Amino acid sequence: MLRKFISASLVAALMAGTASADTLREALVSAYETNPTLTGQRETLKATDANVAIAKAAGRPTIGATAGINRDLSRSGILETGAHGATLSTGVDISMPLFTGGRVRNSVRAAKTRVDAGRATLTAVEGDVFTQAVGAYMDVIRDRAIVELNQNNVRVLETNLQATQDRFQIGDLTRTDVAQSEARLQLGRSQLATSQGRLTGSEAAYRQIIGHAPGVLAPPPPLPPLPTTADEAVRIALSENPDLMSISREAIAAGYDVNVARASRLPTLSAVGSGTYVNELGGAVGNQPSRGGQTSVGLSAQIPLFQGGLPAARIRQAQAQQGAVLEQVVGTERAVVQATRAAFANYDAAQKAIQAETVAVQANELALEGNRAEQSVGTRTIIEVLNAEQELLNSQVALVTAKRDAYVAGFQLLNAMGQAQAAKLGLDGGPLYDPLGNYRHVANNWNDWANDPRHPTIATRTVSPQEMPANPIVTPQIDSARIDPSPPIVPVVTSGVTRPPQ
Repeated sequence: MLRKFISASLVAALMAGTASADTLREALVSAYETNPTLTGQRETLKATDANVAIAKAAGRPTIGATAGINRDLSRSGILETGAHGATLSTGVDISMPLFTGGRVRNSVRAAKTRVDAGRATLTAVEGDVFTQAVGAYMDVIRDRAIVELNQNNVRVLETNLQATQDRFQIGDLTRTDVAQSEARLQLGRSQLATSQGRLTGSEAAYRQIIGHAPGVLAPPPPLPPLPTTADEAVRIALSENPDLMSISREAIAAGYDVNVARASRLPTLSAVGSGTYVNELGGAVGNQPSRGGQTSVGLSAQIPLFQGGLPAARIRQAQAQQGAVLEQVVGTERAVVQATRAAFANYDAAQKAIQAETVAVQANELALEGNRAEQSVGTRTIIEVLNAEQELLNSQVALVTAKRDAYVAGFQLLNAMGQAQAAKLGLDGGPLYDPLGNYRHVANNWNDWANDPRHPTIATRTVSPQEMPANPIVTPQIDSARIDPSPPIVPVVTSGVTRPPQ
């Protein structure tokens, strides 16, 4: 009866928690804010945002200045009279692209489309990180419950061995019964050690993904409603999956790249202007003035006539790259369908396993109770009781595992359908990351001297003080001034340039 009561309470406690326990929502918020895979992907998206400004810059005016001081050291022919000193010359050149064959327009469109693809990739990474976090969370709950079950099993087997030895002393049992009880106790201890090792690994994975060691974990909240059929789940995934969205945008951008390559065969036209000022620092020579300037404006056209086959090669290259991305679209679609159907099947199988293992646990509890009662009157042997105990333990472990598998498979199904992101899960740990903020900050920038401060590491480290070596390879604080010297930041100055229409 004691074994039955303890085992039933342990299995029921798998999804039970305390008021002070960490929740799955808190774990997801921690991963959302500090997981390095996710924070690194946000920085990658920022780099993609900058490509829009780079593409736009090719269609904007450029201004350059030149300055120089020259002195003649030797002359040939008839020597002129008069003083000759140094000559100061300065100049300003301005160029404004008027027609580029569509190169700039298509480059900007490709860059913007890749920003959309990058945002979809960030959404996909977010869902993947959350899926890993849910798996790590449920692994710790499962493995802690399995350790508890094995600890309880060892205690029961120790009690059985002691009782068997006592009965052997009075001649009620044989040495064979004692040996069987001893062997089964050692097997239980081996299973306990294995489960403890698995728990240590699960806690380390939790620490890696979530950012801190797991405390007491509360039961997870119910999953959102899931589709009732695999076909319904696939339909949702094909319209919402962020990986499929990302590769589709990449295919569109690759089409713009082909147009950019084609533009290399077309002429370009630019408006140009220049101004030059010369000053003879040594004074005038004869009737020549000592200083003067010149200003000119005009149009400049470049008409490619023969480039050695380079444009054709670039076009074929861009077309092949577009073809590769189009093939990847189909491959990603296949992967999405497979992942969705697999997650749905795993979830359905785990739900059925929970029902079966719940009945198995109840049946094995009754069987163990009956074996104990019959063994006490001599109709059952010790080995039959030990086998009944092992079968009960196995069914309890299977039930705990099935509950974990069902929840993780359900969340994997949500992720495959594009429903496992922070905005759709309703995380309330703080404001969500807005990728539009950085895009607005950099995409339309005209200032050559604008820059951002050095990047502070957002992801948190998980190394404890006890684990820190004397000479770590990576230190929490790095003197960036010594490692990466750079000129001082120049204050931002408004250029006053009128922006041409886009």
